[in-house]
Amino acid sequence: MKTVTLDVNGKVFCLDVPDGELLIETLRDRLGFLGTKYSCLEGDCGVCTVLADGKNVLSCLMLTVEAEGRKITTIEGLGQKDLHPIQQAFIDEGAVQCGFCTPGMILASKSLLDAHPSPTQDEVVHALDGNLCRCTGYVRIVNAVLSAARKMKKTP
Repeated sequence: MKTVTLDVNGKVFCLDVPDGELLIETLRDRLGFLGTKYSCLEGDCGVCTVLADGKNVLSCLMLTVEAEGRKITTIEGLGQKDLHPIQQAFIDEGAVQCGFCTPGMILASKSLLDAHPSPTQDEVVHALDGNLCRCTGYVRIVNAVLSAARKMKKTP
């Protein structure tokens, strides 16, 4: 057991976690951030994607103790009052169907757009290649990210 202090979505949590506990377990099972999904638990699908200091990480591969001292953002940390422009673009472009992959896709997109505000279509495809979607065929998702990039450049 180890005491860990986590900064999740701007709130600080102090918890005792067992050795070997994964970040996804802490986020979902202890803290109730259910937008972070369980799926493959092998790092293959991307549905457990969260941001750690602005970079996308797979919470099914990161130990909770490795997250200490880093700012963790889950999908619940975006658009707390109004939808984030990426979330709105996913809706506007019809990039959500079943929604299972959507939180991971949106967070991976945010990481990309924070680092590269004007990505090319190929850069978007590459940035999302670790996030699997079985419903949309990716065209609408890529269009949503490009649309969000344009809208975010226009806002101060």
